[in-house]
Amino acid sequence: MIEKREKRKKIFYVPGMISLVLIPLFCLCHFYKVEAFKTYVALDFSLPDKEDFEKYKVGNLRKYKVFYFNGEKSKELRQLKELRVFARNMIEKYDTINGAKIRFGSKTDYDTFISVINIMSEEKMPTWALFSDNLYALANSKPKSTKRHSFVCGTNAYSVKRTLQMQEENRKKELDIFQASFFKQQWILFLAYFILVLLNIFALVKFNKNQNYNQK
Repeated sequence: MIEKREKRKKIFYVPGMISLVLIPLFCLCHFYKVEAFKTYVALDFSLPDKEDFEKYKVGNLRKYKVFYFNGEKSKELRQLKELRVFARNMIEKYDTINGAKIRFGSKTDYDTFISVINIMSEEKMPTWALFSDNLYALANSKPKSTKRHSFVCGTNAYSVKRTLQMQEENRKKELDIFQASFFKQQWILFLAYFILVLLNIFALVKFNKNQNYNQK
């Protein structure tokens, strides 16, 4: 004779499941609020000496188009787009007649300055240098050979390559330090969440046992 199994009612521990869902969301909101996931980076560039600047007559090497930034946000956004297009055209056309002269006024903010540096980097401007409150950007003539070497702020190709490698290594080290520091600072939240999960599991197991005992 086959014994008929008793169909048991499924048990859902609602408070515990709510905690398991809400606590991680609360932690994520807290981390974003304190900018725990924000990664800080650095950008290196060289500054020419006054003697070198005057020796090579950088101020008179090209017919410069002037881009002036002095804190006017609406105007600066338009000029940044124009600067990117102008820099790209110089590089593509191997323009050795024209150049870009970026002037920074006393009200220029840090974001605008970094945006200009990013344009130089992203468009791979062959030669650019910051002197006083002005940044000069110059394109190179079309190379005769198939091999092309880029020079940035007076450094040679090997130095640029080595600098990029060192920046990548430093970035990885900084990321490792950041992750270790992050978990060290927020360990109490992770511990609280882990304890809460264990309490919910124990409570659920105990509740199920009591239910089974009462049914018997």
